[in-house]
Amino acid sequence: MCRSIHQLHNFEPPATPDEIQAAALQYVRKIAGTARPSQANQEAFDQAVAAVAAATAELLANLVTNAPPRNREEEAAKARARAEKRYAS
Repeated sequence: MCRSIHQLHNFEPPATPDEIQAAALQYVRKIAGTARPSQANQEAFDQAVAAVAAATAELLANLVTNAPPRNREEEAAKARARAEKRYAS
């Protein structure tokens, strides 16, 4: 899966519509194989992004968990630490 798409479930505060839209856009770009569709394909591309964003929002609204919500800053710090370890020279 595309590394630009991040987990959105079980965070406090919950994922914003902008985060959902960004994930949907990245997903459609990956599937379509292009970051910018041609004018002929723009409408289909935009419809796909809207459909994926709607499905994602519905999924996130319906998911349940017993785990406590994660903290965004803590998760970002963990990701930075993993990246430093992975890319250390």
